[in-house]
Parts: sequence; structure tokens; C-alpha cells
Amino acid sequence: MKKSEEGIFYCRQFGDFIFQSFARYPTKVKSMKRIISTALSLLMLAAICHANASKPGEKSEIYKMNRIELTDKTFSELFNAERKPSRSDPELMDILQKFIFGEVFHTGVLDMKQRELITIVVLAVNQCQAQLKAHAGAALNIGVDPIEIREAVYSLSPIIGFPKVLNAIDAVNCVFKERGIELPLKNAATVKEEERLKTGREIQIPTYGDRTKELLDGLPDNSHYIHQFLSELCFGDFYTREGLDLRTRELLIFCGLAALGGAEYSMLSHACGNLKAGNSSELLVAAVIQCAPYMGFPRALNAAKAIKEACLKQQKEKNI
Repeated sequence: MKKSEEGIFYCRQFGDFIFQSFARYPTKVKSMKRIISTALSLLMLAAICHANASKPGEKSEIYKMNRIELTDKTFSELFNAERKPSRSDPELMDILQKFIFGEVFHTGVLDMKQRELITIVVLAVNQCQAQLKAHAGAALNIGVDPIEIREAVYSLSPIIGFPKVLNAIDAVNCVFKERGIELPLKNAATVKEEERLKTGREIQIPTYGDRTKELLDGLPDNSHYIHQFLSELCFGDFYTREGLDLRTRELLIFCGLAALGGAEYSMLSHACGNLKAGNSSELLVAAVIQCAPYMGFPRALNAAKAIKEACLKQQKEKNI
């Protein structure tokens, strides 16, 4: 199969899945047609780049497998176990596993470590503790460093708030303890207490400008604390931590915002931030596809729209 044929094949699969999913709800489909049409143009990018997702020598082997074989192989690699039918809901679990591990995990330019970190972020945002434990274990099985897992969860603090992050990190720590990983993990902080604001803005402004300050113009004087605290906490405390490079951190934060829902303003900002950090639109679309089974297609479509708007904005800036 040629690369162009592969792209068309996966795009058709994804398109068919969307329209079949909403076929039972025609009134909703009508209201979402415009969003779907714009999203599919972006999702096609990930389908076309599917051929580059595997390592040399693995590609032909993967393409020889059918969806069930791919599901079994991926499930075994991630969880060190064979797939077994669910005792209570075997049909749902079969659909779920074949879609996630037989299709989604093999679509786009992400590597397995990126996929698991993204999955962990979405599960943490949605407070899916049981599944979070399973994927924290899967991440360790494929070689993700415990500090990377911890930092992926920590980075969500400004997005979902500390109580939810505490819940998520508690689930992750349970897995660490079961694996004999000593806690606490090593300190990753680098910023000095008196330099949190200065350092935070040195990271924030080049990438995002002063959009938050502009947004707050016209509000009472004490609104400046929102801008200050965002710079200090999000960029000063968390962006400066070791364990994740900037591109990975930006990618995970975008996925966290996508999973949160209702954060279109911030999601567009971080889609732009990802492009400035060096993440391609193809990578962002692949990340959205990875998120979709864990957060649903409405939020995936909103994220795809943000990517499209960020790409258009970037193109306009280049043309100025």
C-alpha cells in the first residue's frame, strides 16, 4: 500500500466512524456538520503521516496485521498481559479495545511514550482513577520515567486545580509503590522563590505575549493578581521544572485543556504555543486523535478547530 493510499484509507475509516457514531442523532449531526468538515481536513493530516509512525522494519509487519492482531499485540506490550473478555460487558470492552489499541494507538506520528503520557493527562483531567492506574503502569512497562509521569500530572495544577491533581497523583503513587519505586521522587524544582514572577514571564511573554493582561483590561484593579498568579504559578513554578522538555510540556498542556472542555480561549493560545515551541500541526492532530477515546469526539473536534485557527494565525503572521 502506498503512503497516499494509506492516508486515504485511515481518513475514510475515521470519517466513517464519526458519521456512524452520530447517525442515531440526526438533529445533532446537522448542527455539527460545519465543525466536522473542518476537523476532518485536519485529521486527514494524521492519517497521511501514519506511514511515518513506525520504526523502519516494523511498518510492513504492522500492516500485515488485522485490527484484532494489532489490538492483542499492543495490549500485551502495554499491560504485560493477554486480552481477556470482560465478565460483565464483553461487547463494550471488545469495541473499546479494538478501537483504542487496534486503531488509535497506530494512527499518527506519536511514539508509544507520548501516547501514554497523553493518555495519563486526559485520564487525570477526567478523574478516571482506575484507568489512570492502569495506564501509569503501562507507561512504566514501555519505559516512561516515573518523573515524566509525575511531571505530566503536576503540570495540570493550573488547569484543573490542586484537589484534582492530588487525586490523580495519589493514583499514580499507588502504582509507584506497587512497583517498588521509592517516594518521594527527586526534586525537580529549579526556580528561586524571589524569581518566580520574573522567570515565569520570561517564558510566558515570548510565546504567548501579554494576552492575559489584555483580556483583563477594564476589570477592577485587583484583577491584576490573576495575571500575576498565572505567570508565577503556571510558568514560574511549573514550566521551569525538570523532567519534561518544553515541547512535551506544551503538548500535554494542550491535551489537558482539550480534555477539560470549555477552555477554547486557552486552548487556542496553547495550540499557538505548541507551534512556536516546534510541535507540528501533524503532531497536534495525532495527539487529539489519541485523546478522543478518553474524552469523546465533541471535545476532540473543538481541539481540532483550535489547531486549525492556530495554523491560520501562524500563516498570517508569516505573511505580514
